[in-house]
Amino acid sequence: MDLSTSLQLIIPELILTATGLVLLLAAAWGGDKPARLFTGIAIAALFASGIALVPTLHDGLMGVETNAFGTLFKADSYAAFAKALIYLAAIGALVVAPAWFDKRGAMRSEYPVLIVFATLGMSIMVSAGDFITLYLGLELNSLAAYVLAAFLRDDRRSAEAGLKYFVLGALASGILLYGMSLLYGFTGSTDFAGVREALNGELSTGALFGLVFVLAGLAFKIAAAPFHMWTPDVYEGAPTPVTTFFATAPKVAAVALLGRVAFDVFGGQVDAWRQIVIFIALLSIVIGALGAIGQENIKRLLAYSSINNVGFILIGVAAATAAGASAMLVYLFIYVAMSLGSFVAVLMLKDSVGNDVENISSMAGMVKEQPLLSWCLFFLMLSLAGIPPLFGFWGKFVVFQAAVEADLVILAALGIAASVIGAFYYLKVCKIIMFDDSAGVVTGKSATSHWVLLLITSAIISPLGYLLTPSLGDLSDKAAEALFLTL
Repeated sequence: MDLSTSLQLIIPELILTATGLVLLLAAAWGGDKPARLFTGIAIAALFASGIALVPTLHDGLMGVETNAFGTLFKADSYAAFAKALIYLAAIGALVVAPAWFDKRGAMRSEYPVLIVFATLGMSIMVSAGDFITLYLGLELNSLAAYVLAAFLRDDRRSAEAGLKYFVLGALASGILLYGMSLLYGFTGSTDFAGVREALNGELSTGALFGLVFVLAGLAFKIAAAPFHMWTPDVYEGAPTPVTTFFATAPKVAAVALLGRVAFDVFGGQVDAWRQIVIFIALLSIVIGALGAIGQENIKRLLAYSSINNVGFILIGVAAATAAGASAMLVYLFIYVAMSLGSFVAVLMLKDSVGNDVENISSMAGMVKEQPLLSWCLFFLMLSLAGIPPLFGFWGKFVVFQAAVEADLVILAALGIAASVIGAFYYLKVCKIIMFDDSAGVVTGKSATSHWVLLLITSAIISPLGYLLTPSLGDLSDKAAEALFLTL
């Protein structure tokens, strides 16, 4: 494949690269005054990158024609589906940021630049066809994310979140890199197809260790138990717009990358990794549910909620079938809508002078002062719990269905039973905001951009979301088919 063809396949990444570099130079010369303008430019670039994905998504492109630079980069419909979700989540994180940071006098030009580079890293991750490409994308995303976590330099919690994320993230990257080196040593290749071919047949002990280390490193990136310890502290300490970003875009990228590595690289050794994924899935569901019960901070509760949801997503991965991969992608779409809406609602929890309200007890009876916000948050919590007829139920349904079809009936049954535990803390929040005596705390006004995004996400997770199931199912099936195509 010639250079011009490869460049055509990476148009979304080229747009993000050019935008990031231009904004970086402009921020160095222009200071923080044009920060809102830079945010608008970043949103436009992400939107243009998303538009460039439409032909790939619509036609379900896959196979040799989607390989760029040899086999280093795969611009297939699976990558395009994940990128579309990543770009939408990044746009959401950019839309909600200016109003929140301006109130604190902390809106700086670096914010959209960091979001663009983090998104570029994630875009490269999900299209990786080689472990070297995977690691480059992962580190580009991680380096930007560490700075974003500590973006409020004068806030002790933000600095602490950035430091914890950096130390534990570096450890996870080291584990992943060591696993990659083991696989290279025992297979003689870093190319996904080459590693898969070398792993056919009996799996050596060294290659098995490499597989385990790679899965452990990726489990950290998706905040799956027992590698979840950083999540509550980072989600609570990071600025809320940054937490909104962390809970959505990087989660999609890491899960999509895990799916590609599991199905593509280790596709011939399903029995070797399936038991690991099942263990991580069930542990994440239980720890996410039990850990959230005693939380008093709404951001920490949502952090445990994200761990819980990752467990359900991994049930689709454990199915190790095209239906399981499709279910995983459907769940990711619904999860992004639910998480984005939930954190936007958290952004809008303010007292009369505009200070953030994060304590759940301070949200008591807020339906009296903020009826529309309360009802939106109420339905978002119920959707996260997977209660029908809200759209969150459909995400759990499709992954359980894929597990049953893959003869993992016990796993599906355990997942359904564990989801009942998780419903408790969601219903607890619903009860506090709707039925408790009013605390009279959440009375502040919110920006128009926050309202627009909250209403859009609330509409998606409502029963209206089921109108999306035909097109969503078609796109996810095409993406899963591309992932399972063995060249």
